[in-house]
Amino acid sequence: MKYENASDVIPEELLKEVQKYAAGKLLYIPTGEEKKAWGETSGYRDQLQKRNLMIRNKYAHGVTVSELADEYFLSLDSVKKIIYSKKNDRHLSYAPTLESAVQYANVGMFEEWIQCYLLLTRKVIPILHDFMKEDHLYIGIVKFPLRLIQLDEIEIGEYHAAEDDDHAAAPPPLLVQYEEGKFHCIVQKKLLNVLKQRKVNAYPTIIVMKGNDDYKRFMKYYGIISFYVDKV
Repeated sequence: MKYENASDVIPEELLKEVQKYAAGKLLYIPTGEEKKAWGETSGYRDQLQKRNLMIRNKYAHGVTVSELADEYFLSLDSVKKIIYSKKNDRHLSYAPTLESAVQYANVGMFEEWIQCYLLLTRKVIPILHDFMKEDHLYIGIVKFPLRLIQLDEIEIGEYHAAEDDDHAAAPPPLLVQYEEGKFHCIVQKKLLNVLKQRKVNAYPTIIVMKGNDDYKRFMKYYGIISFYVDKV
């Protein structure tokens, strides 16, 4: 970096003010941009934080250290360090509740909550793989009219948790797929039935859609009536 004559760079009035404090001194003038922490520019640090949170969530719900090491291609010691680290990147713990889903959504980890819910609570791995595809988009959490959601008759052989959603003291949001103009309840048919029996008009819902066409159609017809839930 070469030196510049301040009189060639700084306006005269400003130069006079600087001379009052630092005449004859060598000054370094920073660019004004805040120094970013390692990995912030590329997004790699954020990815690691999300990965580590998922590892801790899975371990807390019964996935073994060995299984986690195989899944994430890490050594056993690396997994243990992540699990037992006192310095957690984000103070979040997964629970199959609306409150937990809102907390994840508020810090930009919406998809991670969906993954935990389908994998750790509902145990519906085939649906998880379908929902986590790159072309999928997510809207929510929104208060959505239940009358618009169809209750499909097809059973998908899901494994129910010990405490079903419809009996839980703090139930989760609904997970609904929007495709070709229709809303389908995928994995929470019991909960949807209970809500309709209780004559609930609108309920916090996560809308999953497969691409831009469905997203544009959704926003055109339903965007106005979608009120986001950002606290419980």
